[in-house]
Amino acid sequence: MSTLFSDEKIVPADSPLSARMRPRSIEEFVGQRHILGEGKLLTRAIEADRISSLILYGPPGAGKTSLALCIAQRTQSHFERINAVASNVEEMRKVIAGAQNRRSTSGRKTLVFIDEIHRFNKAQQDVLMPDIEEGNIILIGATVFNPFFALVSPLLSRSLVFELQSLTPEDLMLLMRRALTDKERGLGALPVDMDEEALVFLSSISDGDARKALNSLEVAVLTTPKTNDGRIHITSAIAQESIQKKQVNYDRDGDAHYDTISAFIKSMRGSDPDAALYWMAKMIYAGEDPRFIARRIVICASEDVGNADPQALLVANAALQASEFVGLPEARIILAQAAVYVACAPKSNAVYVGIDRALADVKAKRTQGVPDHLKDAHYKGAQQLGHGKGYKYAHDYPQHYVEQEYMPHQAVYYEPSVQGYEAKIKGRLSEMRSRKGHISDMDKLGKE
Repeated sequence: MSTLFSDEKIVPADSPLSARMRPRSIEEFVGQRHILGEGKLLTRAIEADRISSLILYGPPGAGKTSLALCIAQRTQSHFERINAVASNVEEMRKVIAGAQNRRSTSGRKTLVFIDEIHRFNKAQQDVLMPDIEEGNIILIGATVFNPFFALVSPLLSRSLVFELQSLTPEDLMLLMRRALTDKERGLGALPVDMDEEALVFLSSISDGDARKALNSLEVAVLTTPKTNDGRIHITSAIAQESIQKKQVNYDRDGDAHYDTISAFIKSMRGSDPDAALYWMAKMIYAGEDPRFIARRIVICASEDVGNADPQALLVANAALQASEFVGLPEARIILAQAAVYVACAPKSNAVYVGIDRALADVKAKRTQGVPDHLKDAHYKGAQQLGHGKGYKYAHDYPQHYVEQEYMPHQAVYYEPSVQGYEAKIKGRLSEMRSRKGHISDMDKLGKE
């Protein structure tokens, strides 16, 4: 092993517990069974020391750096570690030059671990390309951002991308118990009595983040005075005090932001008010702009509810204005009312489908001209041009309806559903269309 990796294993005693308890081998690694299970591609590659360039992508505390170090421990390659925040192109060129020299003199490859690789700009990422291609270096990049948005395509095409998932509460319980009994690196040398409820609380509140769970455990143990029997007794109340406000995994520019709003919209569309409230609560707790939430409710009210309940758009728009006027924390109530209304309303996307059909025709087909009788006739000379001639004013006829050509080439774009109020619209529209002699497929199905 290289000297650099040996240094990685010597963690100072005053380092945070999460750093001291990093796994020293792949056997000690906890979690990520979906990519590290028996017979999995990554497991086989590690065991055979046939690692190709990797991008490890996942939330904080999932074990990206730990996994990279475990791979380095197993490989026969030279190991170099770079943090993208503090690095630059000049440093990268030095590392690459060393890798080229090492390979030409000893045939040994170099494994380069780049933490927070998403912080490299395009030029810095491009520097890596030739040497990854030629096999001078094996890249392991770690990032919390979706690599398909954060990294350049050539780099992705030369790497295997593995998504790490948040650790389960059971995984975190295992890591904390290991830390409590480890006398060399953990807290095993201290007389700690930990209530099961306290462990359960920390494993739940840490949101799958091993770093957060272990460091909170250490704070609880080191700040709790010993009782009369000389023991450190950690209760659930002490555990709660040690972690303070829970931090949720929510980056307003990253995947968590877009995934959460997607879940929120799909929950309203799917008529699940409870799920909609949960995802909204997560966004509000994480500090999301309430105007962003309100705008999505307004869009959903029109796109997914539409004329099945025209009132939904009014409620959503009122919530948008009222929440901006009132502000948080009270705005949460207004937004919740609108989200629940939209979630519980009957659903129809007929208007949404209709406008997209019409736009597709405008884009792909010959543009229709406005018939003369529909043209503006409110200016001097319009009559001379024949504009407005023959136009029938609908309100002059029974039921305020008259048969008349409004479009030269007839087409059906809006096909109302039978949901909610739209069923009434469907009945009236079917009757009017039948008079014109162009009944849509949906109208035919309705009559059958």
